[in-house]
Amino acid sequence: MKAFAPVARKVALVLGLCFTAGGLGSCSDDDPYPELSLTVAHINDHHSNLEPLADFEITVDGQKTRVDLGGMARVAQAFSAYDNRPNVLRLHAGDAITGTSYFTFFKGEADAALMNTICFDAMALGNHEFDEGDAGLKIFLDALAKGGCRTPTAVLSSNVVPRVGTPLASRSAQDYIRPYAIKEFSGVKVGIVGVTVKQKTQQSSRPLATTEFLDEVIGAQSAIDALKAQGIRHIIVLSHQGYSADKAMAAKLTDVDAIVGGDSHSLLGDFTALGLTSAEGPYPTEARNKDGNLVCIGQAWEYAKAIGEMQLSFDTQGRLARCSGQASLLIGNASFKRANATGSFVAVDDATRATILARIATVPAVKALAPSSTASTALTGFSSQVAAKRAEVIGSVNEALCLVRDPGESTNRSTGVAGCEGANLRARGSDISQVVAEAFLAGSLRADVSIQNGGGVRIALPVKSISFDDALRVLPFSNVLVELTLTGAQIRTVLEDALANHLDAGGSTGSHPYAAGLRWDLDMSKARGSRIAQLEVKNRTTGQWSAIDPARNYVVVTNDFIASGQDGYTTFGTIYKEGRFVNTYLLYSQTFIDYLKVRPAVVRPPRADYAHKSVVTKAGLTLQE
Repeated sequence: MKAFAPVARKVALVLGLCFTAGGLGSCSDDDPYPELSLTVAHINDHHSNLEPLADFEITVDGQKTRVDLGGMARVAQAFSAYDNRPNVLRLHAGDAITGTSYFTFFKGEADAALMNTICFDAMALGNHEFDEGDAGLKIFLDALAKGGCRTPTAVLSSNVVPRVGTPLASRSAQDYIRPYAIKEFSGVKVGIVGVTVKQKTQQSSRPLATTEFLDEVIGAQSAIDALKAQGIRHIIVLSHQGYSADKAMAAKLTDVDAIVGGDSHSLLGDFTALGLTSAEGPYPTEARNKDGNLVCIGQAWEYAKAIGEMQLSFDTQGRLARCSGQASLLIGNASFKRANATGSFVAVDDATRATILARIATVPAVKALAPSSTASTALTGFSSQVAAKRAEVIGSVNEALCLVRDPGESTNRSTGVAGCEGANLRARGSDISQVVAEAFLAGSLRADVSIQNGGGVRIALPVKSISFDDALRVLPFSNVLVELTLTGAQIRTVLEDALANHLDAGGSTGSHPYAAGLRWDLDMSKARGSRIAQLEVKNRTTGQWSAIDPARNYVVVTNDFIASGQDGYTTFGTIYKEGRFVNTYLLYSQTFIDYLKVRPAVVRPPRADYAHKSVVTKAGLTLQE
């Protein structure tokens, strides 16, 4: 009977049977499964942001208060609260790497070291995991494997299949990447299924052409079916495809109970007590799967700023009966700043600090924590090597440069940066993307105009002195500037290509175009080919604007990523593949650094120089300045 038991138990679970005192029999319809209460603690999209963000502004009792926000050592401390709690699942929903000088210098080794102080039970592959190709991802995963944690055995994606013989699959397609993982809690097995956004990874990162990307829903359902065949009833999808896509996918999948996501950097929950109003939805968000059963969806913002905690309660029918939870900002508990009589932000006294901490303790949307000493020690081993270079001041910003992808988007990516309130609803769009485009144009001796994709610019810049590291966080990728010659008509088509990628093809909003020396009226409610109007070019010598000549040739400087046709820039790609470009061999980040160094103080460009003269959103809303 012992040899038969595992097989019989598998059959029993699939067929809804139970073991009784006499052997295999029928379960009562009332309780075929044991009840299970499960805590899911999760982060996503930390993007090599290992250190805390200084001077993040929240409101405490109606007063603007500046705090240290996040950092992986503080994330590690937040996870340590679960060390002695039963039934806790620790998840990372992808995009662990690229974004700061820690990745620039260490290629994932520093991220792996900090993640190994947490020991995630599973991690989904994000699109940016492929920014340095399959070989670059292997470097990160090999570093992750040195920590002795379970994580390397549960790097998940049900829709990514590397070809055998390539860096991620020397022996088999599952050498590094598995479709799902299984973990047991109180004798109950729970399945975790990974999903990676397909189109965005293929178009906006650099996976090998031989690495296959399946449809996200098809991949997820296939893995869910495989888990069901093993008798596993409780299934969580660990997704990196964005909040909207997660909600849509829930309705297409059978047998899914929860989706823990990433990619869209979504802040979910109620943070109004902290003065933050940019949340995209409730935490958790409740939906229904294809079976009509409850699915709970969560995400925990970005850049190691927050942690999500989702409580899942399963009934004796094996269904998710209810869920609850909270995403919480992780702030420092040592010091806070408030404005003094002159308006300058200074450290508060001990009594005020105690009052702030007491008030924060009553707000579930925030946790005040010291960083983990273990994680801090791990970080110091890397930070000491780059501190001098990173600290080098290369310029200053005297006016907040806000970050926006497409004007009118629901998320304010500059939340917490003073002066950027409501930046996502302004017609001019992204200040920092505009400045980057201006830097590229200034760095090219030949170009008439520059074009930059909004998603390639990663952070807003507050009013402050700007360091080498700040510049690398704005432009963290390994791109160079190239120059292409296009007619005025082709430039118009390039802009329409970029817009169609996210408005029509479901691609990343990161393709949204910004430019220097080029401006237009934009109506995203119109059809492809008619969204760009009144397209004008600025003469670099005279500074005069005039209508672009469709037949004239213009030199365009851009980054080699979109020049090669990525992010939907297909017209660029055609020219690039024919070899009709000049590689400047200028690192785009260095060009930005050089631009900052020669300017005593950077401010927003004149409004007339912004790429977006006017904007109508896809929904038909006319944005104001």
